[in-house]
Amino acid sequence: MKITVYSKPGCQQCKFTCLALDHAGIHYSVIDLTTNAAALEYVQDLGYSQAHIVVVSGHHHWSGFNPTQIERLRLAIQ
Repeated sequence: MKITVYSKPGCQQCKFTCLALDHAGIHYSVIDLTTNAAALEYVQDLGYSQAHIVVVSGHHHWSGFNPTQIERLRLAIQ
């Protein structure tokens, strides 16, 4: 399962999401939307207009700090 957090510098919700993923033992990658135009276009195509966005295996995605989704991921990985 590939998890990507599309983020931007100084985003507190991004920070909380990454901390929660770390705490849950979930491996993920972070892509900075301010330095990657292709990534920005991708998340805009998904319908998002602001960071942060979490994409799971290219199919499931959400925006904002969402502990319920993170717990679902943790359970799915175990």
